Amino acid sequence: MARPASSCTSSWARRLPCLDADGSDRLRGRNLSGDLLPSLGPATPLPHKLRKHLVSPYDPRYKVWEIFLILLVVYSAWICPLEFAFLRYLPRAPFIVDDVVNGFFAVDIVLTFFVPYVDSKSYLLVDDPKKIAVRYLSSWFVFDVCSTFPFHSMSLLFNRHEHSLGLKFLNALRLWRLRRVSSLFARLEKDIRFNYAFIRCTKLISVTLFAIHCAGCINYLIADRYPDPRRTWIGAVMPDFRESGLWVRYVTSLYWSITTMTTTGYGDLHAENTREMLFGVVYMLFNLWLTAYLIGNMTNLVVHSTSRTRDFRDMVQAASEFAARNQLPKRIEEQMLNHICLRFRTEGLKQQETLEILPKAMRSSISLYLFFPVVQGCYLFKGISSGFIQQLVTEMQAEYFAPKEDIVLQNDKPSHLYLLVSGAVDILAFLDGTEQIYGKAAEGELLGEIGVMTNKPQPFIFRATELSQILTISRSKLTDIMQGNREDGQIIRSNFQQKLRMEQRLFEQRLDP
Repeated sequence: MARPASSCTSSWARRLPCLDADGSDRLRGRNLSGDLLPSLGPATPLPHKLRKHLVSPYDPRYKVWEIFLILLVVYSAWICPLEFAFLRYLPRAPFIVDDVVNGFFAVDIVLTFFVPYVDSKSYLLVDDPKKIAVRYLSSWFVFDVCSTFPFHSMSLLFNRHEHSLGLKFLNALRLWRLRRVSSLFARLEKDIRFNYAFIRCTKLISVTLFAIHCAGCINYLIADRYPDPRRTWIGAVMPDFRESGLWVRYVTSLYWSITTMTTTGYGDLHAENTREMLFGVVYMLFNLWLTAYLIGNMTNLVVHSTSRTRDFRDMVQAASEFAARNQLPKRIEEQMLNHICLRFRTEGLKQQETLEILPKAMRSSISLYLFFPVVQGCYLFKGISSGFIQQLVTEMQAEYFAPKEDIVLQNDKPSHLYLLVSGAVDILAFLDGTEQIYGKAAEGELLGEIGVMTNKPQPFIFRATELSQILTISRSKLTDIMQGNREDGQIIRSNFQQKLRMEQRLFEQRLDP
């Protein structure tokens, strides 16, 4: 009997979010970096659906809501210091937008009571309304309410021209919402769909811009509240600065903040009284910490991106010194350097590391998809069963060989069988003390099968002439598979004997005048 499409009946699936279209998102077809991890061992049965009236934190609609709130947080982070410093008498018009924004965050406070959370110990999704409420009330609830309460609108009910610093500080509580941006960056850094370096750089730039914005606004507030406007950092160059437009005063404040942060200090804007000097000292001490933070993060990014190149250059230098110290022939030194260069290129792809972390069945599926047709087309495996080829392919490993690199040496012990997947290989042999080319191997041909099948030393040298991809399998594994499939083993031996006789006839014809 077919199971309903909306149910997840396996014990492992019950530990993962598996919801209907009415609240929900499925495991299939989405990024798993934010999903719950199932515990090891048998899982305790859990409800297939969330309780009624609850909103899944993995619901795409809730994700859109979170992104929308992040945009509102960015607006709050910009307007809050601006209102704090520049809008002395708190006119009503700009705060209508603030009230609307506060309304959205008030809705989110209510919504949070209906959003399950992930338990930090069991990593399970908790959908008990009482536990959700207790957790929220005991953590961020008070701060969220204080950052959302419309203090300005309430003050207008009692004093229409209220402009005290106390009210401004209460409105500054909206900066608490910045924790959402911090959480967003933390998630994006772990999200494989986004470049890590780009996310880190964006975070560092955002922190720097916010610090410049806040410092400029605070320094202007100090000047605006000073009894003698002419004895302030901005009043010294703009005596009637309060009569200037908002844009002029804001840009001037940012200019002071940036020149101070970068320690440029042109001298055109500087502290004129004790209050400004004290703030300048605090800001410059903060800049020391911020500069160290930025330099440390940027250094880590640069070192991470260049460490492989540095190790590669050190390895090349060591190989060159080794060849010179031991007076190796130029051909061997060139092979060493080519191998190191190829290793550097292949390590960057991380193909082997990727395969090693996968389960054996998945590795086998990948190998069959990539190499089954190539192995099936070899003369040695003509007419054998598909099952034999599957066993063979899953035991093979792909390797890369650089140009002029020896794959097999003459008179070597036949330890592996090689299959040329791509590239080109020369077949050489020492005749009369000189190295002569016997032939060339094309893509899809075997290398070293004579030594493997006869268990005698390899009669030829196989040398790559261009970048070549080669499948290898050990002779012992090949022998074990043939012994477990005797009929296929006989076919392989017959194919080899036929090939050997044909090669022998061609060789005899070449020797005849």
